[in-house]
Formats: sequence, structure tokens, C-alpha cells
Amino acid sequence: MPAAKIAPSKTAGSSQSPLLSLWKAYYESTSTRLKTIDAFLVFLMLSGIIQFLYCVLITNFPFNAFLAGFASCVGQFVLAASLRAQVNPANRSEFKDVSPERAFADFALGSIVLHFFVYNFLG
Repeated sequence: MPAAKIAPSKTAGSSQSPLLSLWKAYYESTSTRLKTIDAFLVFLMLSGIIQFLYCVLITNFPFNAFLAGFASCVGQFVLAASLRAQVNPANRSEFKDVSPERAFADFALGSIVLHFFVYNFLG
């Protein structure tokens, strides 16, 4: 049997094509509301990573402060991800009874409760 011929690969620039097409599709089809929530999620993730690296590499002297700050980032990330899931029009079938205003009110109340516990954990 003859060996199957493999189509020659495209130029090296085509390796960026999937990422560029993904970014273009995200940029064109995602609403501003979801992009704002996504930016906040990225900020929370970077903030948690920086806190963790600081604790590991430099010091963890006020360990309660590290735990409170890191728990705040993780908890806020979970609340924001839930908000994004609830206001995403693609998930409308799963969240029929939840309006975007109610989802934001749940997010705000959850954030207040989270930060109340984080503040009390500091001592």
C-alpha cells in the first residue's frame, strides 16, 4: 500500500490563525457586559496569583492577611463567574426565571457577605 500523503503545512504565520480567529469571534460576538465581567475575572485571577507568589517567594508573615486576601479573590471569582453564567444570553434556557438585574443583586449581596467574613477573618 502506498503511504498516505500528508498535505504540506501552511506557512508559520498560520499557527496564529486559530488564536486570532478565536479572539476575533470573541470580540465580535460577545456583548460589552460579558467582556466587562471577563476583564474583572482576569483581574481577580491575576490578583490571586500575585498574592500567592508573594506569599511563597517573599513572606507569609501575617498569614491571616494572606488567607483573607486569597480567599477574597477566589470567592469573588466564583461569584463573578456565576454572574457571567446567569447573564449570558446563551444560557437563557437554564436561567429562565433569573433576570440580569436579579443576577447582579445576588452577586452584590454575595460580595457583601463574602467581604464581611473576610474582614472579620483579619481579626
